[in-house]
Amino acid sequence: MCQATTTTGGPVLSTQSRLGRRLIQLYVGLALYGASSALLVEASLGLEPWNVLHQGLAELTGLSIGVVSIIVGAAVLLLWIPLRQRPGLGTVSNVFVVGIAMDATLAAVPEVHGFAVRIPLMLTGILLNGVATGLYIAASFGPGPRDGLMTGLHRRTGRSIRLMRTAVEVAVVVTGFALGGTIGVGTVLYAVSIGPLAQLFLRVFAVSPASDGSTVVAAGQPRGAILRP
Repeated sequence: MCQATTTTGGPVLSTQSRLGRRLIQLYVGLALYGASSALLVEASLGLEPWNVLHQGLAELTGLSIGVVSIIVGAAVLLLWIPLRQRPGLGTVSNVFVVGIAMDATLAAVPEVHGFAVRIPLMLTGILLNGVATGLYIAASFGPGPRDGLMTGLHRRTGRSIRLMRTAVEVAVVVTGFALGGTIGVGTVLYAVSIGPLAQLFLRVFAVSPASDGSTVVAAGQPRGAILRP
């Protein structure tokens, strides 16, 4: 008991430091995710599945891809209600931060031409996306709205997460492509590399669990994540 009330604040400081690190990881990860997605847009060699849909809707509506990402994220989050999913801080933050960071990066990065620039830009975008995924998932503030949709469908239907993820992402890719979204070598390369990259960076950015059982912020389980915001 005397350790809990020590004037040095050791245990309390440790918990606060851990929470501070997790918050930094969350927002840096989400911002970096949006920036990396913007690099894939600039490379024009294929996008992640959901951004194929976002780009297609942006072409259809005239809105920016970041704004469309926010709108779609909010709509998907509403689907959590009948699925009885509970959002966390990371879930709500994901809806806004990724889209804002994507539009900001697109505004800052000049248009590129030629494969000599576009291919390295694509590879950089995929690598940074893996780093970003590891950062925000390891922070354990809840899954992204799209991941929560897949896990919610898994719970309600009894089907595997892999099947639900495949079904949902095939649907969004086909719809996005039909609306004008970009599919290419980047889409394929992203699909085969994001899992290993995210697992690698999950280990790099893992935050040790609190020893005092603090529940200041509800934590998710990184190992249960399906690696998409």
